[in-house]
Amino acid sequence: MDDLGEPISYLTLGPGTAVFSSDGERLGKVVKVLAAPEANMFDGVVFDTTAGPGGHRFVDAPEVGQIFERGVVLKVDAAAAAQLPKPTANPGSLAAKPGDLDRGGGRGLLKRAWDSLSGRR
Repeated sequence: MDDLGEPISYLTLGPGTAVFSSDGERLGKVVKVLAAPEANMFDGVVFDTTAGPGGHRFVDAPEVGQIFERGVVLKVDAAAAAQLPKPTANPGSLAAKPGDLDRGGGRGLLKRAWDSLSGRR
């Protein structure tokens, strides 16, 4: 592995940065960093394993070992990295239905509030 430079934050990691396995094999280049900076949450990295389009893989944040100026080193070896999943779309939002609020059969605060707002009570 080449000199990867100084350690950096995921906040400054950009597309095109090399991605390496834990055993030193060059796997590809960063395509996108998945994060919610306002909540200080790093979700993972999408990287491309091919010279052309189509070889995208997703590595979850716990499997990212170190992030440097010129490279990302994963905690998984090349064989395990080859099994990483393709990225998938995340749902834009989650929804709750009134029945989801009352799981214990009792009349909880949220259930009572919903009943009051919906006119059931």
